Amino acid sequence: GDQIVFMTSTDTIKGKSIIRDGRVAICFDDERPPFSFVTVTGTASTSTDPDELLEWATRIGGRYMGDERAAEYGRRNAVPPEMVVRVDVHSVVAKVDVAD
Repeated sequence: GDQIVFMTSTDTIKGKSIIRDGRVAICFDDERPPFSFVTVTGTASTSTDPDELLEWATRIGGRYMGDERAAEYGRRNAVPPEMVVRVDVHSVVAKVDVAD
């Protein structure tokens, strides 16, 4: 099935909540008029495996910093207390152009 993968710290409120109760809801919000959103609900699993941390930190680093700096950001961010979060998507609700 569909998954959303991200990283967060194990010692943040978000990280602790995910570890305690894997039920999650994520909202992606476009604040530009006429406004849109997507809300995803699902069940999260976590990993602190060093190889998985490096893989995802590098991929995410490349997404935001470009391929040329991906490895640098991967090494920097693939360290404790970071964790990989995988959300198995159960439902999606979306609305485009809310203000129209």
